Parts: sequence; structure tokens; C-alpha cells
Amino acid sequence: MLRLLPMAGVLVALVAGQATANAATLRWANDGDVGAMDPYTRQETVQLSFLSNIYEPLVRWNRDLKLEPALAVSWEQTSPTVWRFKLRDGVKFQDGTPFTADDVVFSFGRILAPSSLMRAPMGPVKEIRKVDAHTIDIETKLPDPILLQELTNFFIMSKAWCEAHNATVPVQIEASKEENFAVRNAMGTGPFRLVLREPDRRTVVERNPDWWDKPLHNLDRVEFSVIGSAATRVAGLLSGELDMIYTVPPQDMDRLAKTPGLKLWQTNELRTVFLGMDQSRDELLKSDVKGKNPLKDVRVREAFALAIDEPAIAARIMRGQAHPTWEMWGPGINGYNAALDKRPAVDLARAKQLLAEAGYPNGFRITLDCPNDRYVNDEAICTAVVSMMARIGMKVDLNAQTKSKHFGEINPPKNNTSFYMLGWTPATYDAHNALYALVGSPNGQRGEVNDGRYSNPTIDALIDKISVETDQAKRNAMIDDTIKIMQKDVAYIPLHQQVIVWASKANVDLAQMPDNYFPYRYVNVK
Repeated sequence: MLRLLPMAGVLVALVAGQATANAATLRWANDGDVGAMDPYTRQETVQLSFLSNIYEPLVRWNRDLKLEPALAVSWEQTSPTVWRFKLRDGVKFQDGTPFTADDVVFSFGRILAPSSLMRAPMGPVKEIRKVDAHTIDIETKLPDPILLQELTNFFIMSKAWCEAHNATVPVQIEASKEENFAVRNAMGTGPFRLVLREPDRRTVVERNPDWWDKPLHNLDRVEFSVIGSAATRVAGLLSGELDMIYTVPPQDMDRLAKTPGLKLWQTNELRTVFLGMDQSRDELLKSDVKGKNPLKDVRVREAFALAIDEPAIAARIMRGQAHPTWEMWGPGINGYNAALDKRPAVDLARAKQLLAEAGYPNGFRITLDCPNDRYVNDEAICTAVVSMMARIGMKVDLNAQTKSKHFGEINPPKNNTSFYMLGWTPATYDAHNALYALVGSPNGQRGEVNDGRYSNPTIDALIDKISVETDQAKRNAMIDDTIKIMQKDVAYIPLHQQVIVWASKANVDLAQMPDNYFPYRYVNVK
């Protein structure tokens, strides 16, 4: 049996028997698992990043975050609302069946199923029509200036495979605990194929020898292990049992950077970590206030914001590896405006006054739902928020749990939360994505991850206009208008954009993307 440091007993079980792994095997670990192998069950980076190695979209991002052809080789607009895509000929799914327009049309219907949690990116699309076996038309409801960006997470599934395995509709595993074949199995057109799935433990993929593209990697096999303990992950890298760890605790950065044979990878992430509040229910689910919802009162929401010392969180808990923010999207996202990214200063006296004016001079009790394996130091951040809120009389109970349980609790259809942490990277690198998914009033497609059910008709109207405006200056001015309204409403409490920090052996070369995707197709083990 392999031997590690004493704290790494969990890792031994995960990687036992892997000592003979050759140079074309990458062994890496993260603290949380991929939710499911079905790409339509969760709109979350870890899951979509992993599955992008197996499934592919029509259009993809390259390592420089430039759009390039994937399963579509070319496209053109035939009218303001119709795009014609020529599909790549000769592509086969990993079971040998050919990829055709029928698979695209089928996948569009599947991603819009009520049980899908990936409806929002395809919300602007009215219809996808087959023209011939390798040509489709995509018709949008209105002119859409960012359609290509929205297609980058539209992973194409095999119609024949889904039908053969009774998986034509996705299931919401956290909500219903149901499963179908696609939850634990995967079969796409991508550079890697799934060979082993052990939920919450280990997932293994191998090179797809029949991939249509020219490989830029030298990997035969990738072994992903779930290791919840940060100390155990670091120990695994230091001992050589792991080749790479995804998300390095800030407190271990200096130690790893000074270790011969290891390398730190750092880049600013496009994700914004924030706190959301239930502003819809007439009575909060997780509070001692009965018969009403204090969070419907903007004075209470503002009091929360004024009590939270984000600069202290960034400096002490994140050890400087975070950019405090007051917007729901940060630098690198179209629509970011540094002039509007000014957090209000901490003001405990004003926060107490606002609570008193709202009728809560002694505060009240509320539960904060938080993941403990999703964002950098997520539970530690929430613990700090609990203490900060206590300074204004708020009694906050922390409910920290694994991301699979956390997302199942706060996301639709449950929305079983009053106060919660979440993070969001606009997949299109455009503010409209965050506005449409997080801020717009929920209507079945828009507001799909608006878990607090914030609603403002003026913002809804602006979102509709932003989605079709092609004049960039006018479009960005409208995005600024939404920021100002959201800040006045305290629709959310933005915290920060974190710095992505990975660590690997020095012989590993990879592409670290600002969206925190980890594409295996760029990895080489020397």
C-alpha cells in the first residue's frame, strides 16, 4: 500500500494501486465532486468544466478565451434572428455512432426540459431546425448579440444513446434523488471518455482515440479524486501521489511555492462570490421572525451589507487572494465598471439604526446556508460573516455542508433558504449572463438561479433591452443602470472575486483559465 504523511490516510485509499501510473497519466484532486455526468443537471463550473472534456458544444473557448469552431465548422446570420450553422462532418460519438443535426435538435429539446437546470443559457433561442444532416438553423426570439457565447455550454448529447438508455430527460438529483443512466454514465464526442465513476470518491477518463481534433495533450488517462481535507490534498502533492491539486488553500501557498519540483498556478477568477437573501416569501423559512419577512425591507438588507467587513475577509481569510467588490461581475467581464465598484464602508452604528427603524432593534435569528467544499475558504468566510453580523445584534446560525447538499437546498425547485452564499462566473464573459440568471425575476427560464427571488420590473425591462442591443455603448450604459438599481436595492451582497490558485508538479504543463475551467486537452506531463 502506498504511504503518505500521517494525515493522508484518506488519500491512501483513493490512490492505492496507482504507483505504476506512467507519464501519460494525470492524477489530481479537488475538495468537491462533480455533481453528475449529465451536463444538464447543474449550472455549475466544476461540473461543466469536467464534462467539457467528454461532451462538446458547437462553439468553444480556446486557451486565450477566444471563440473557435467545435462541432460547428462555420456559421452565418441569414436574418437578424436566424443563424445557420454548418456541422462538422465525420465526427463520431464515443460509441461509434455518427454525430448529425438530429443530435443537436434533440439536445436542444432536452436542455429545455422542465427538469433541466441549464435552460437559462438557451433561453433566447426560439427553435433549432434541421436543414440537412450537417446543417442547422438556430432562430432566436429576438436579435441576440451574444448567441455564440451562450452556445459554449450547450453540450451536445447523442439522441440514440439517450433513447437507448431511457435518459431522454434530465433528472434533478438533489431535489428528487432520482437517477437515470446519464447521471453516472457519459458518452460524448470529446477528447476523453468516461471509464470509471465512483461518486464522491474517484472518476477516471481515458483518451478518446477517435477524437476528431488534433490532440494538444499527451494524456492517456486522467484520475480525479475527491479529497475533502486541504491538508490531505497538499500532503498528496508533496509526497508525489498527486500530480496536481485544484484550489490551493491560501495558507499553504508559500510552502508549496518554495518546495523544489512543484509549481504554483495563479490567475484572477471571473467568478463573484456573494450573499443572497430571500426577498419573496411572506415569512422566512429559517428565522425566528414569524408572520413576516424582514428581508423584504431594504433597510434590513442594507444593515446586513454595512455589517460585513469584506476588506477584512479579503486580507485575513483570503490572505490577499481576493478582490473586494460591490458588483455582481468583476474585471474581465463585459459590463464591468470600476467607477461603480465601490463598496460602502463598514458602519455598525448605521446598521443598528437601520435595523431599529425596520422594527428589529435587537436584531433577529436567521440561518446562513453555506458550502464547505466549493469556494476558497467558503466555510471560514461564512463563519466570519456570522461574527460580523453579531456586532449589530443579529444571531446567525451557520449551516455549512457539501456543495451537492448546499445546491440542492438553495436552488430550484426547493429554494429552501433565507440567507445563502453562492458564486457565479458569467459563462459568456458578459454581464447579461449574470443579469439573466441571477437578477431577473424568475419566469421559468430567466432568473433560474435567482434563489432569493429578487424582483424589480425596471431591471427586467433593462435585461430585455440589453439582450438585443447591438450598440455596445448603449448596451453598457444600460448595464450600468442595472448596477445602480441593484446597489440601491441591495439586491445581493457581493463579496469578492477570488484568485484561482492551483499547484502541480513542475513537469505538468496546463492552461489555467480565468473561468476556472480545467481543460485536459491542454495538459502535458513531461
